[in-house]
Amino acid sequence: MNRFSSLTISKHVLKNRLVVAPMASQTSTLDGKVTDKTLRHYANLAQSQAGLVMVEYSFVAFSGRSEPNQLGVHDDDCIAGITAIAKAIHQAGAKAGLQLTHCGGKAQLDVCPDLMGPSGITVPAYDRILPTPKMMTLNDIAVLKKQFIDAAKRVELAGFDFVELHCAHGYGLNQFLSPLTNQRDDQYGGSQRNRARLIVEIIEQIKQQTQLSIMVRVPGQDLYPQGLTQMQIVESCEYFIDAGVVILDVSSGIGGWNRPKERRGEGFLVEEAAYLKQAGLQACIIGVGGIETANYIDTAIENQWLDLAAVGRAILKGPQAFAENVMMNGINQ
Repeated sequence: MNRFSSLTISKHVLKNRLVVAPMASQTSTLDGKVTDKTLRHYANLAQSQAGLVMVEYSFVAFSGRSEPNQLGVHDDDCIAGITAIAKAIHQAGAKAGLQLTHCGGKAQLDVCPDLMGPSGITVPAYDRILPTPKMMTLNDIAVLKKQFIDAAKRVELAGFDFVELHCAHGYGLNQFLSPLTNQRDDQYGGSQRNRARLIVEIIEQIKQQTQLSIMVRVPGQDLYPQGLTQMQIVESCEYFIDAGVVILDVSSGIGGWNRPKERRGEGFLVEEAAYLKQAGLQACIIGVGGIETANYIDTAIENQWLDLAAVGRAILKGPQAFAENVMMNGINQ
């Protein structure tokens, strides 16, 4: 197997092992709607020849925005715009996925003035000091759950193949997973099963109410003292897979997406993907982290560190050049 090998996941056949990673484009309107610039952006990314193109983190409620001009899937007026994105991706021969997020307690007050988190604990971040959120009530959690499920229904109506829950990078669902930010003493805290409960409930409802194939972006570990461990992530992923997840997209944890200072070179988060792969989890594994060359992708696949390689900046610099250099070069070998 190499980067050209097809892969069947659920009812979908990916033509190769390349994924365009979800990357914030800051091209939407201030109320989260798709613009012509957004459409051009995704039509361009799809020229990379990737088998799966992921659409950037999109907020499920206006109260869950992380930054201005972030894409939204928070109301039915968003459907027409994201339908056009899915169509552009499909026209390029790729499958289309969209990532759902809620900032929880990770945003600045000028963007999200009513921050709420699982325990009202300030979210640690590598690059900034965040305000302290309010603790969510059980009713707040029920509302949040419905917002994710309703957003997934819109993703299906728009014609996407996959929906991804963003449970990494310190955003709201990551805050529920992590013992650093979730110190609740009810059914949503205390044990790893309880900390994973909200995500499991969302997955179960999306599976029941849509035909979408479900992905989760998980932290390989938090890389913070007293944060999520690799064993806790394996346990959490087992719950997610039992609920209906078919792809685990393995990234960074509570502190954010930035490259850890001590890690260099390509695939700086692939060791976390390989850990989950070696744990024998019954789901496809996406590895990420500065991946940019054909040799690295093929080596990672051959060594079973991952099933799919997600590429971000190297494609963003020039999708067509990437396709020619990485996805077309060697295709007949």
